[in-house]
Amino acid sequence: MYKVGVIGDKDSILGFKILGLSVFPVTSPEEAAKILNKIAKEEYAVIYITENIAAQIRETINAYKSSRFPAIIPIPGNEGSLGIGMEEIKESMIKAIGTDILG
Repeated sequence: MYKVGVIGDKDSILGFKILGLSVFPVTSPEEAAKILNKIAKEEYAVIYITENIAAQIRETINAYKSSRFPAIIPIPGNEGSLGIGMEEIKESMIKAIGTDILG
């Protein structure tokens, strides 16, 4: 059975634990990259990562873009959205259908 994990600062991700997701609080980009690499090798199908951390470990995340699993999805942190998640959705849409219908 596949699992879902969340990586980010403690304040942003603690609520996901109530939903039954595995949470991995981090305090540095290096720690986040290390945890991402570790859990990507385990049975995690989806890994949510706060946008502020995702922006700092872009190269590590990009290494998994061509893999079927895990799907790595940026989410806003407690400080609000940086727009990274929406930008990735737009890029995927353009790649799939050839145009940006989100505007």
